[in-house]
Amino acid sequence: MDAPETAEYQPPRSLRILQAMVTLLMVVMMAGIIAIASLLWLRYSKAQAPLPELITLPDGTQATAYTQGSDWYAVVTNDDQILIFDRATGRLRQTINIE
Repeated sequence: MDAPETAEYQPPRSLRILQAMVTLLMVVMMAGIIAIASLLWLRYSKAQAPLPELITLPDGTQATAYTQGSDWYAVVTNDDQILIFDRATGRLRQTINIE
């Protein structure tokens, strides 16, 4: 049976409650997605420590990898060494030989 074509038609009360619940669920899900996206943006938008403009390596070595910490950065060289430099001064702090 089709619904009447008049503007006075009102759906049953249970259908209106279901419609309100679905709308509320949609609003809550949208708020959750916005909250998660905001948290991800806040977490990953923090400024990283500045990278050094120039890294001076010992003669004859080439960098193959780079990593950094809060007050140091490290360069892995092609002759199996890890060179750890001080971020503030740029001086070599430690050399680790890889065996």
